[in-house]
Amino acid sequence: MIKHIVMWTFADQAEGADKATNLELVRDRLLALDGLVPGLLTLEPVIPVDPFEHSYDLVLYSEFESPDALREYATHPEHVAVGALIKAVATARVCVDYEA
Repeated sequence: MIKHIVMWTFADQAEGADKATNLELVRDRLLALDGLVPGLLTLEPVIPVDPFEHSYDLVLYSEFESPDALREYATHPEHVAVGALIKAVATARVCVDYEA
């Protein structure tokens, strides 16, 4: 199993909307990817509650059966479209993938 964790910091204003609006939009678009590809086991995008100053604004926790399933997800057109939106509203991104 591959665990894929991504965290983003968002701009206060981007694409004509405030941070809170963009966070909800991206979270909802990520949720819509659930079940997108075979081998995607878990997809959980979350907006932290009462974040600390050092917290990220949005976290995605996901699990895949295999590296191939993660690659298929990463290149799927719907995921690529969400990625373009995120690039337009996020200011920082960190990611880790590991085998469990």
